[in-house]
Amino acid sequence: MKRKFLSLEKKIGISFKNEVLLENVFVHRSFLNEHKSFYLPSNEKLEFLGDSVLSLITSIFLYKNYPDLDEGTYTDIKASIVRTESLAEVAKKIGLGDLVYLSKGEELNMGKDNKNILADCFESLVAAIFIDQGFDQSYSFILNVLFKEKLDYIVKNKLYLSPKSRLQELLQAQYKMLPTYTISKEAGPEHKKEFTIDVFFDDKKLGTGAGLSKKEAEENAAKNALEKMK
Repeated sequence: MKRKFLSLEKKIGISFKNEVLLENVFVHRSFLNEHKSFYLPSNEKLEFLGDSVLSLITSIFLYKNYPDLDEGTYTDIKASIVRTESLAEVAKKIGLGDLVYLSKGEELNMGKDNKNILADCFESLVAAIFIDQGFDQSYSFILNVLFKEKLDYIVKNKLYLSPKSRLQELLQAQYKMLPTYTISKEAGPEHKKEFTIDVFFDDKKLGTGAGLSKKEAEENAAKNALEKMK
């Protein structure tokens, strides 16, 4: 078993005392449906613990390194750095998807690249490091693989704000005016209606977005506008 995880341990600079704990990081619940007598449970409990450890470390890091920001901004930054897409990106980078134990159906369904599965694996790994190595090692790991460069970039460019908030802030700063949002199309049945919304500024259309709620469509329209304005 040691050989199986050696590459990962070298990559993250951590040698586990308990290799069984490390293996448990990669046991997805779908695998157990086909291997009911497998000697390890799913990684869901580790994921639960890892989520809390990650949240605490992020809060401590923000408090220590960005003392001038307020509590609401801390919350927005934390949400952006620990979101599924962000964790999945790091998990893929360090090769967690190649190690995950999945059912045949989940594997055929590209489970090794599934963002939710990858993010869950990352949180499970955080928990395993915390249990096996302690808080300081967990803090260093998250700092190295998740915060370094990325978090500072997010803060400096205010990427923790929603697209709608960023667009509003940008236009207010430059022109002292706000954008407006207009529904251009509604489609589908009442229980599953899709909205298409255009965002305008000074009668000029900046972008278009669609979504299953007006809020989602507005955010996508703002995102489209920001991409065009780059």
